[in-house]
Amino acid sequence: MNPAASARIQARRKVWRIAALVLVLALSVAIVAFQDQWVRFRAYGYVGLFLITLLSNATVIFPAPGLVLPFSMGAVLHPFWVAVVAAAGATAGELSGYLAGFSGQALVEDYRAYRRVRRLMRRYGDIVLFVLAALPTPLFDLAGIVAGATRIPLRRFVAWTFAGKLLKMLAVTYAGDVFLAWLR
Repeated sequence: MNPAASARIQARRKVWRIAALVLVLALSVAIVAFQDQWVRFRAYGYVGLFLITLLSNATVIFPAPGLVLPFSMGAVLHPFWVAVVAAAGATAGELSGYLAGFSGQALVEDYRAYRRVRRLMRRYGDIVLFVLAALPTPLFDLAGIVAGATRIPLRRFVAWTFAGKLLKMLAVTYAGDVFLAWLR
């Protein structure tokens, strides 16, 4: 391939990466700005739960509440299925962090927390994705960015993220079921 064609391909890739990063950041700002509108999705049961958990996990770095609805819906609907749907929505939402890392890791690689998570993932691999997905911590956003930046295969990212999110959502939904039953 001649140098001019290679330069054009590199330029196109750069434009697509910048566009993807701008899209992820704009989505994050919009989700945080319109949090109060999410309540409308509750009326839609499992579909609403999926959408709310997707949106609350689609923010990159900005925290968004995402465990309150699975906690409360665990007492209304079957806790296991609430956990599965919430984990699927949360996993789909975390793809924004993966995309942000894939498109623009240079924006965060100077941060100490990013470097620490990257080191942990290099040393312990996929188990770090699982553990951070299972814990209620915003550090998972950095793990998603690291996964995208280091080009961890998307299937592996989704599988480990879903497994961790499912464990967390099972704990949250069953806790909600027990707690709200106790209140009654």
